Amino acid sequence: MASAAWAVLQVLLLLPTRSWSPVGAGNPPDCDAPLASALPRSSFSSSSELSSSHGPGFSRLNRRDGAGGWTPLVSNKYQWLQIDLGERMEVTAVATQGGYGSSDWVTSYLLMFSDGGRNWKQYRREESIWGFPGNTNADSVVHYRLQPPFEARFLRFLPLAWNPRGRIGMRIEVYGCAYKSEVVYFDGQSALLYKLDKKPLKPVRDVISLKFKAIQSNGILLHREGQHGNHITLELIKGKLVFFLNSGNAKLPTTITPVTLTLGSLLDDQHWHSVLIELLDTQVNFTVDKHTHHFQAKGESSYLDLNFEISFGGVPTPGRARAFTRKSFHGCLENLYYNGVDVAELAKKHKPQILMMELAHGLQDQNLKPSLTLHQATR
Repeated sequence: MASAAWAVLQVLLLLPTRSWSPVGAGNPPDCDAPLASALPRSSFSSSSELSSSHGPGFSRLNRRDGAGGWTPLVSNKYQWLQIDLGERMEVTAVATQGGYGSSDWVTSYLLMFSDGGRNWKQYRREESIWGFPGNTNADSVVHYRLQPPFEARFLRFLPLAWNPRGRIGMRIEVYGCAYKSEVVYFDGQSALLYKLDKKPLKPVRDVISLKFKAIQSNGILLHREGQHGNHITLELIKGKLVFFLNSGNAKLPTTITPVTLTLGSLLDDQHWHSVLIELLDTQVNFTVDKHTHHFQAKGESSYLDLNFEISFGGVPTPGRARAFTRKSFHGCLENLYYNGVDVAELAKKHKPQILMMELAHGLQDQNLKPSLTLHQATR
């Protein structure tokens, strides 16, 4: 049975490795290399083109070949210019120009990004729904540093406004660096159980961080339980992320009300979302996509006194998480860290702290192809 579980775990870990640093926010050092200039013309596409010499392959920054940039057949707000970076990259800045030596330039635009080229998300500048400022002439370069940066393989530039005496015209560059991470795919019937090394002698600061991309709108991302019924659970319910915390003793009379906190919505959109949970004594910080809620948990002790194991993707033991939907997570977890420890890396190396658990219905088929095919389809 153990060998079968590791076989399944190998399926879950047969995903591309990307480099990433677990140290908080901020760009990696020197993450500002031009990413588009070396791409072949086939990496560029568009909604339309005015002529073959105005095609998207001529849209690289500072280039003068072809007609000197991309121009669509009709200048309206339904046009777009797309780049395929070839793999998921960390994107930290963008730059635009107009068409070389012309009266064609874009004065504002939207920036969209995607992992698979079908499901798009708008990059919002500091929660603004408005577009990026563009150019005021054909040849000056306008740079915009992205705060925060994002990870994506595909980018789309959608012109909103352009020189009224000309047409839409764009030359572009994208800046960033390679993005690597450990990604674990969960099929909705399995979980990773991480056994901590030792019991702390005094209250410690627990930090759990991860990114998730959900295929289904319901499922448990993580669960940790104590000996007396106290627990924390992070669960996706109808596309919203719900944090459950019960710091009381279920075996004793208590007036403590369990904490239920909901953040986010439409988080089952098949885009990556970040989560950070910080617990210090009974103080809790819960962050989803940079939106943070601080609260104080009430309990009978100064520490939550949880078991020294934590499960990801589901609750492996029958009877746990009684108050929850108990549906296991179907999707991907990325950059899964517990107090700075890369949990996915431990699993990849078959470390004894990691157990692969099959849940209620078990895995009916050990065939590797379905899981790999599903991952490729949702990448």
